[in-house]
Amino acid sequence: MKIAISLGGSLLTGKSKDDYVKLDPARYTRYAEVIRGLYQAGHEMVVVCGGGKPARYFIDIAKQYNAPPDVLDYLGIKSSHVNALLFMAALGDVAEQPTVYETPSLGFADRQPGKVWIGGGHKPGVSTDYRTVQFAESMGADLIINATDIDGVYDKNPSVNPDARKLPELTFEQLEIIIRENTRQAPGEYGLFDLAAVTLSKKLKIPVAIIDGTDPEEIKRAVKGAHSGSIIR
Repeated sequence: MKIAISLGGSLLTGKSKDDYVKLDPARYTRYAEVIRGLYQAGHEMVVVCGGGKPARYFIDIAKQYNAPPDVLDYLGIKSSHVNALLFMAALGDVAEQPTVYETPSLGFADRQPGKVWIGGGHKPGVSTDYRTVQFAESMGADLIINATDIDGVYDKNPSVNPDARKLPELTFEQLEIIIRENTRQAPGEYGLFDLAAVTLSKKLKIPVAIIDGTDPEEIKRAVKGAHSGSIIR
């Protein structure tokens, strides 16, 4: 199977603001072991890493200086590259090194076969979720996995609505409505899934699994179609 994975940065870096100076290598190892296992099972993958809590921390500082949106975006982009390189190191020789792919138009077509490809951010205003979908298109992916710290899609924001219901399966149109009503689309704050990424996934007709990536094994289960998150078709 060909799989494009958006790996939430906070899964690798942790969520505490202090974690940017004390990253835990064990986090990278846990996810690398899962990806290595899928690779050894014959799956073809690109993994795009988010910037995580360090990106949000740096963005918060820049906001205190009234930095323009493009500067905020570049802080997220550079943070995603650091995360991607660390994850690449954790994967070892199964990952193509040392390239962090930014976009399918920049060398991805000439990628080294038989390796796991690692991606990061590229352009202000474009999330790593969207880049993941672009890579999915380029490689002809069968599935997109959004591994985040949310355990699926709810009909409304569960953090403020105790009666919110998780939706095991929904359409792209339904997801678009939920995102518009419940999330803020801003640098470092794309939340559930970037709206532009949803729109492109719908156009490409590639199913998207949104899963609780805090359990790395859930990524394996998503590949098998046995995860406990949400599938969007």
